[in-house]
Amino acid sequence: MSESSGTPHSLLACGLPVPPPPLPAPDALARARLLVAPSLDPALVRELERITGRGAEPLTDVAPPPSDAPLLCVGDALPDALRTDRLLWFHSITAGTDRLLSSGPWPGPALLTRTVGRMGERMAQYVLGWMLAEAQSVPEFAEQHARAHWERLSSELVAGQTALIYGTGRIGAAVGRLLAACGVRTVGVGRTSRYGPEPGTDRVAPPGFDRVIGAAEDAGVLGEARWVISTLPLTGATEGFFGADRFAAVRGATFLNVGRGATVDMGALETALSDGRVRRAVLDVLPAEPAAPGDPVWKLPRTVITSHSSGITTDEDIAVDFAACWEDVTAGRRPGLTVDTARGY
Repeated sequence: MSESSGTPHSLLACGLPVPPPPLPAPDALARARLLVAPSLDPALVRELERITGRGAEPLTDVAPPPSDAPLLCVGDALPDALRTDRLLWFHSITAGTDRLLSSGPWPGPALLTRTVGRMGERMAQYVLGWMLAEAQSVPEFAEQHARAHWERLSSELVAGQTALIYGTGRIGAAVGRLLAACGVRTVGVGRTSRYGPEPGTDRVAPPGFDRVIGAAEDAGVLGEARWVISTLPLTGATEGFFGADRFAAVRGATFLNVGRGATVDMGALETALSDGRVRRAVLDVLPAEPAAPGDPVWKLPRTVITSHSSGITTDEDIAVDFAACWEDVTAGRRPGLTVDTARGY
């Protein structure tokens, strides 16, 4: 369930690999009109113009005037009017592309790339910060302070304990590297398929992970983990991924979600929190955002909700990642930030 698109093939229900779309041809890229989201900062737009060597036009829900020119778009949404074979390349200013892909049919031949930037580092710090706060009893001390109450509380070492990290792509690996540097045993959970290892066989662990297993093999490690961390994207395969069965396998772990809110069955999480199988929950993402003051999520026991802020993307991230993709495409290489539109990440 990696959020990275390092593998250029998708597996459909039939199990057959789907070839990736061709890279934009040099002559088409030279003729492409640059359309950018109106929300982008003028300084960022000027940088995009510098990288591409052309002026920018606004990316709106109105189709550009009839023309044979292909379209190169940079933004977070693609209007229906532009979902045509004129679309040559769309660069997403966010890492998650689920809303972009679910809002209409994707023009098959069009290249889709995304922005990750330093999001992995930011999310890793977020995760580690909450883990250390819990290990040092920060929530309990804050509550004692509010009551002007003095009581010694024990601390807990994170070193030597197990963190189960769902998603072994760029973001999951960044989380794993930071936790591993603190002595945490990191187990990554990756996507399984007929082309993967046989059940019960460990995968070759990439940097940041002591071990990587398939999603179908996680029950035993869920029972051993002290922290369960999700960096999963939202796809058809991951919607409701953390449901009653997975939470039933947890034995006192804290659950942290920095991926997508809809990957979690909130009713199943509430039940697991209520019966103590899940010790605590830290949720940076929710199925519906923002949560209204009266939303039941605010009353989940032993839960902290933050405002989808663990991995905010900066203009520098967008410029750096787009420049890297541009360099790859113009050199005839497939960018490492390419999104497999069939797989959804």
